[in-house]
Amino acid sequence: MKRLVGYFLRGLVLLAPLAVTIYICWLVFVTVDSWLGLPVPGAGFAVTIVLVTVVGFMASTLLRRVLNRIIGLVELAIGRLPFVRLLYTSTKDLLNAFVGEKRRFDQPVLLTLAANSSLSVLGFVTQSSLAGLGLHDHVAVYLPQSYNFAGNLLIVPATSIRAVPAESADVMAFIVSGGVTQL
Repeated sequence: MKRLVGYFLRGLVLLAPLAVTIYICWLVFVTVDSWLGLPVPGAGFAVTIVLVTVVGFMASTLLRRVLNRIIGLVELAIGRLPFVRLLYTSTKDLLNAFVGEKRRFDQPVLLTLAANSSLSVLGFVTQSSLAGLGLHDHVAVYLPQSYNFAGNLLIVPATSIRAVPAESADVMAFIVSGGVTQL
């Protein structure tokens, strides 16, 4: 019986991540398809990918000024709506932090939590200067949470951090996995 349970658990470890990934991808496809109302499964997702790529191309080429002006007008209108502004700017900043030109999660650090302590946490420097807050010798360090899409932002003395010689994506995967993923 013990061997049978072991086989089941091993199979679960192999199949559950695959099943969850397939389910989430399927859910994304179905949701995007339903937005566009196209009868061919996956067509809405393909149209969305093409549309996003075309907008990205236009934003990087000759139409950059025109597109930037249009986006500027939309952002101005959004800026006048308190809740919508919060939602828009938060989403924009989060996407820019991971994939934009101003990536923020590119400085993994080891933060010592207390002087004369060996207790440390992994995080990412998101602001290397907090002079605007009057904290000239402090930095902002974001601590993602394991198995969660949340985290904590700590304001710490710059002397409390030490750079980690690893790729940011690897450190993020390590943190989010609760330390299970290999660095």
